[in-house]
Amino acid sequence: MKKRFVAVICAAALAVGLLAGCGKKPTGGRETLTVGFDAEFPPYGYMDGDGNYTGFDLELAKEVCKRNGWEFVAQPIDWDGKDMELSSGAIDCIWNGFTMQGREEAYTWSVPYVDNSQVFVVPADSGISSPADLAGKIVGVQKDSSALAALETDAAMLAITFEDLYQYADYNMAFMDLEQGAIHAVAIDIGVANYQINSRGGGYVILEDQLASEQYAIGFKLGNEELKDQVEATLLEMAEDGSFMKIAEKYSDFGLTDSVCLGK
Repeated sequence: MKKRFVAVICAAALAVGLLAGCGKKPTGGRETLTVGFDAEFPPYGYMDGDGNYTGFDLELAKEVCKRNGWEFVAQPIDWDGKDMELSSGAIDCIWNGFTMQGREEAYTWSVPYVDNSQVFVVPADSGISSPADLAGKIVGVQKDSSALAALETDAAMLAITFEDLYQYADYNMAFMDLEQGAIHAVAIDIGVANYQINSRGGGYVILEDQLASEQYAIGFKLGNEELKDQVEATLLEMAEDGSFMKIAEKYSDFGLTDSVCLGK
């Protein structure tokens, strides 16, 4: 009787093991992927009308997690505190329209997946047609952004002609001031610019002359090659099978199908 009981237990354990083996096993011993992002940076990462975090980058991250058997965790962060969040392990990566140029030695980077540019947005009836027309004007920009970096380095000679350069916590606040006439222009990523203009029903234009050009990639803690390799391999797989471009097409109104540099 005792032998029969043990046999039944063993058989049950074997059945459970076989059933568990049918599911996707997490790779590399990892159970979750916590993605740090700016929740005020559409179309890459933002909160939708239903209160859910979404966006192009977050959809890509969700699919990467699904294919690796990881739980996806979207962690909104203060952009100024992103380095502390990453170094402390509170997040596993920064994935949210994150520019790699000028930061090459500070993070371990994936392959770039978006060709981006920095531009100026002005009211359509402002009479401003080129960056030179911003002399004596007030320009808004997000703190610790690529546009700010450009205005402090390569375009510093242009910036000194401004009456002032206001730094905002997020671009929604900047556009509110632009709408009220408190500032005359916003320096911003072109994808975010398209989103802001479309969501506000127009009334704004992007100046033809670009402020700077750059590329977006996924930033990992410096030296974390293992996780970078896993995520990158899955992203390249998605580009190969067309799922990367399928996600980008959801945001075609914001120019992402033209900007992405994978899956073409």
